Order: sequence, then structure tokens, then C-alpha cells
Amino acid sequence: MAKYLVTGGAGFLGSNVVDALLAAGEKVVVYDDLSTGSKKNVFDWNPKDVKVVEGDVRDGKSLAKVAKGCDYLLHFAAITGVARSVEDPETTLSVNVDGTINALHAAREAKIKRVIVASSAAVYGESPVLPKEETMLPTPYSPYGASMLMGEDVARVFYTTYRLETVCLRFFNLYGPRQDITSEHSGVVARFIHALLTGKTPMVYGDGKQSRDFTYVSDAVDAIRLACTAPKAEGEVFNIGSGNRITVSGLLNIIGSLLEREIIPSYADPRPADIRHSLAETTKAQEVLGFRPRVNIQLGLVKTLAWCRRSLGKNVKLPPPRPSSAMRDATD
Repeated sequence: MAKYLVTGGAGFLGSNVVDALLAAGEKVVVYDDLSTGSKKNVFDWNPKDVKVVEGDVRDGKSLAKVAKGCDYLLHFAAITGVARSVEDPETTLSVNVDGTINALHAAREAKIKRVIVASSAAVYGESPVLPKEETMLPTPYSPYGASMLMGEDVARVFYTTYRLETVCLRFFNLYGPRQDITSEHSGVVARFIHALLTGKTPMVYGDGKQSRDFTYVSDAVDAIRLACTAPKAEGEVFNIGSGNRITVSGLLNIIGSLLEREIIPSYADPRPADIRHSLAETTKAQEVLGFRPRVNIQLGLVKTLAWCRRSLGKNVKLPPPRPSSAMRDATD
């Protein structure tokens, strides 16, 4: 049995990871300022197995204190999202870069075995080359992407200089249960589902032909757990994605098919710093970590919709179903 410190552990990805760790019989310390994480995500955890500490990753002393006695540090605390980083680059850089430095310092002082740092496909920027490989030159297109790349650089320095084992995982468009469907800063899957389940018109920024590699959260959890102990993973960076892509319009059509509704969205200008296409090459993660994505977009959306329905409860307001002949091709 090992002890894990999970920064951002009350958030979307972090809370799913904590669930998996608890199911495996591990001990967990969650460190979260609850600015985007939710107390709802921690209600079912047994206080004997999980210690929840409210704190900001920019508070290095506090973070170092809770790291003592832990075996692994999983660093997920961050300001996420391209649009939000464009609106507030200062806070994004402060939390994401300074917070990562503090996490690495805390891990080094506590003699932690390995640190897993959450990064993002946003580090690749607008390069038209697909799929994205780890050997490509990162060219961030947004403050968020830049902050993720800086975090990777610092993690590599702590590995090469201080021999602190670090592994950086570049996640591609995560979605699934516990993602905040009410936030305008959430991913497109969460925003589409919230609009459709509450009787609103979903908004598509751009022409809808932009494509993404959507990755179900349980696959990300698998990758994180593998990265904690995989030999020869230390000091490395890995893409974590499904290895498939779909257009934003295609995504909306699949959700409409699952809801048995014809979806007619509204359109707006593309948002600043949004990239056109993204697709993960996951060969390195497969060979070194043993990572294999298991949940395709269809199954992932079924699971996500079921969770969102339960979460919204009586607030679900779907229009009457349309005849199946009126449905659009979900493979568009």
C-alpha cells in the first residue's frame, strides 16, 4: 500500500484518480483550493483513507508540509482551458508554473519516489502536422499551452539536476463524469451536453469542422497509474489520447443521436488561440507505459450523458424526440 498526494484532487481528473486509488486500497492526501474542484466530489470518501487539505499550490510551505510521508505526488492543480488563459494570462501562468515548481520542490524535500505532472496537447500549438508526436517542436498558441510547456521544462530540470523522478503526461481533450458542465471554461463535450439537457441551443465556435482527439477520463486514469511505476518512464513526456479524432459537428451529431434529437446549433466566431486540429500519436505511451485506450467516443458519451442526467436531476429539459429520419449523420 502506497500513499499518494494528489494536488487538484477535488477536481474533474483528480477526483476520478482518487476513486481509482481508493479502489486499489491506497492511501490518499488531497490538496485543493476548491476554486474549480467541488466538495461534492469528496462526499463519498472515507476520512480514514483520504485526508483533504484545502490549500493553494502557490503556497509552497503548506504544500511541502502535506507532502511529508507520501510516496507519489500526482500534480493536477492548474488553471485549465485556452479561453480562460487568454482572458487572464497572469493567473494562469502564476498557478500553473509557480504551482508546479512548488510541487516539485515539495516532492524533492519529502523524498517522493515519482511525480506525475499533468500537461496538455495545447503545447503543440497550431502545427498542421498530424498526429502529434512527442518529438515535435512544441509551439504553444495560448498562455495555457505556454504554461503547460513551462511546467514540463521545470519537471525535466528537476529530473536531470536533482534526480527527482518525473513523468509528464500530455492529455488530449479529456471528458467524462465530474467535469463541470455548468462552467463556460469546461471542454466542448461538457458545454454541449449541458446545453442540450437544459433545453438550450449549443454554441459552436467556428465552422464546426475543427477536429479533436477526445479522451475519456478513465483512460487518463489508467495512464496516470501506469506512469507511477513504469520502468524507463522517468524524465519522459507522453501523449495520452484515444488516437482518433472527430469534428466538433460530428461530436454534436453523435450526442444528438444518443438523445434521439436533431440538434441545430448556433455559430459564433472562432475563439482566440483555439487550434484547428488535434490528434495524439500514442505509440510511445503504449510501448513504455503499456497504455491502451479502452473507451471509444460512443461509449464515453453514453457514460457521460448518464452521469450528467443524474447530476442535473429534475433540471433536465429535453424537447420531444424527432423522427429518426430527421437525424443527421453522426459520422459527419
